[in-house]
Amino acid sequence: MSDFWIYFSIGLKHVLNIFAYDHVLFLLALTVPYEFKSWKRILILVSLFTLGHTLALMLSVFNIVTIKAHIVEFLIPITILIAAMYNIIVSGKSSKKDGITFVGIVTVFFGIIHGLGFSNYFNSILTGKPTDKLLPLFEFAVGIEAAQIIVVLAALLLGYMAQTLFKFSKRDWTLTISAFIVGVVIPMILQSEIWPK
Repeated sequence: MSDFWIYFSIGLKHVLNIFAYDHVLFLLALTVPYEFKSWKRILILVSLFTLGHTLALMLSVFNIVTIKAHIVEFLIPITILIAAMYNIIVSGKSSKKDGITFVGIVTVFFGIIHGLGFSNYFNSILTGKPTDKLLPLFEFAVGIEAAQIIVVLAALLLGYMAQTLFKFSKRDWTLTISAFIVGVVIPMILQSEIWPK
């Protein structure tokens, strides 16, 4: 059971880390268009993100997929930018009530990219055969899911307070937070090591 808590806490800290705020920004972009009443849809999206993240780590553990760190570090803020821009484009439109298919597929894909960003570190902390890493990988994924639920609840609570106490409309709240996220990730993209110096 102590091993479970070790990898669970690594997963928890992977998301709830002040220096790794890219994960929180993505979750914020994913959550901001919704309210508490949409909790099932949000839970599905968050779980799809965890699924993609875990799949990427599994592919990395078995050496099926490897990708250079600076490419992943460039792609992560791109995924956040796309999610935030999507919110801005569809904000206030009825498409938010449509099926989850498109957003779900994109969320899994983004989870894969974010998982690849963590794969080098994950492989460095685990030794042994790839099959020996499967249980710690599952325990890590549970920690990530728990941390993501904490972030999502905080985002929903913040949105509720903004709309109730400060009388933001749902559309204005989505646009404001999404624009803030865009403002944060554009410098991350521009400072990426992928650009020639």
